[in-house]
Amino acid sequence: MLVYGIHVILISLSGFSDSDYAGCKLDRKSTSGTFHLLGSSLISWNSKKQACVALSTAEAEYIAAGHGCAQIIWLIHKLLDYGVRLSKVPLYCDNTSAINLTKHIEIRHHFIRDHVRKGDCEIKFVKTENQLAELFTKPLARDRFNKLRTELGILDIKNVV
Repeated sequence: MLVYGIHVILISLSGFSDSDYAGCKLDRKSTSGTFHLLGSSLISWNSKKQACVALSTAEAEYIAAGHGCAQIIWLIHKLLDYGVRLSKVPLYCDNTSAINLTKHIEIRHHFIRDHVRKGDCEIKFVKTENQLAELFTKPLARDRFNKLRTELGILDIKNVV
């Protein structure tokens, strides 16, 4: 929140993360998909094959959440340049096992756990049918693709007058 005279500007930041467990048919690696909203505006997105083979959907989702958390941390630091201080930024994930995961995973993936403990972000559950980051992780039916694209505010340039 920024205060200018009597004007108060509310600024919210949120992130979504998803993965397609073992989606690559050649090496069985998963793809992480993340995006971030500043208010209702899409400001960053990413789709990337994970570096290692996840042994479970929870692990693949946790790794994807780690990518989302890293971007949140970067955005928090960039917003500080403008005098905006944010904490407990929500990161939405559709896998409760990944949200509850605190051990039995390699140390390098505890990045997100550490930032949740510090209060930089918090992971929140979102139902799979409301998981907008699915757009960045797997091929989708045309109707689902168009619905997600519309919800993210991404326009089809051919239909813009």
